[in-house]
Amino acid sequence: MNPAVKYTLGRLGLFVLLFVLLLPLPLNILIKAMIALVVSAVLSYFLLADWRNQMGEQLAGAASRRTAEKERLRAALAGDEEAAAAGDRAATPAASAAPAAPTVPAEEDRAAEPAANSVTAATDPVVSAEPAEDKK
Repeated sequence: MNPAVKYTLGRLGLFVLLFVLLLPLPLNILIKAMIALVVSAVLSYFLLADWRNQMGEQLAGAASRRTAEKERLRAALAGDEEAAAAGDRAATPAASAAPAAPTVPAEEDRAAEPAANSVTAATDPVVSAEPAEDKK
């Protein structure tokens, strides 16, 4: 299971458990919720430390991958052919081994296209088929 989901569900579970335990007390419901929130935050700091650290590692890994991809894209835009080829998904062996068959739209889709275009032409002044009037 995803570490972020585990940690979030753990925090939520601690809050609900403490809130249910506080229900018999003769306090306002909002006071019970605030007490449960504060106590669950403190308990989760100690009880859920492993899950929190796993989530942090996962987020750090994702951030480093994004940074590397951003730098690769900047290098490719600057003209570095190696960087462009490194991120070219079309050149991967899996993609070149099984070329995708061209798709042909179904009859219903082709029949619906003119209707969609006529709606666009009727509502969009740039695409409108009516000639523009010269106002003098």
